[in-house]
Amino acid sequence: MVDISEKNDVPRLALAEGEILLSGETIEKIRSGTVEKGNVLATARVAAVLAVKRTPDTIPMCHQIPITGIDVDFEIGKETIKAVVEVRTVGKTGVEMEALTGVSAALLTIWDMVKSAEKDASGNYPHTAIRKIRVLEKVKG
Repeated sequence: MVDISEKNDVPRLALAEGEILLSGETIEKIRSGTVEKGNVLATARVAAVLAVKRTPDTIPMCHQIPITGIDVDFEIGKETIKAVVEVRTVGKTGVEMEALTGVSAALLTIWDMVKSAEKDASGNYPHTAIRKIRVLEKVKG
């Protein structure tokens, strides 16, 4: 693990996004609130927040840092849902891994909640994909 003890505490922000590709029928079930497992986006939002807070538990070289703010938003398209996670801290290291982890957990949670609707006759997911996970912005100071 990198020694950050000599660094100063400064405000930091990271913004990350990613998307999940779903069928139009599944998107409509999410919009109408008829997914069997419950409210997909509310559950994905909670999963993102929990993942951000637990990032050092799953990414071995991440430092434990105080998280001062988390925002999770979703954009629903015709066949995609984009997750956008912003993480803020005042600390010695950035929060981009936390933002990426939040996005990943949100998208995986969406997949888990709609997998019965996305399966084909063979039990596979020919249309479903998580993609374009990336850091949009990283601010220090």
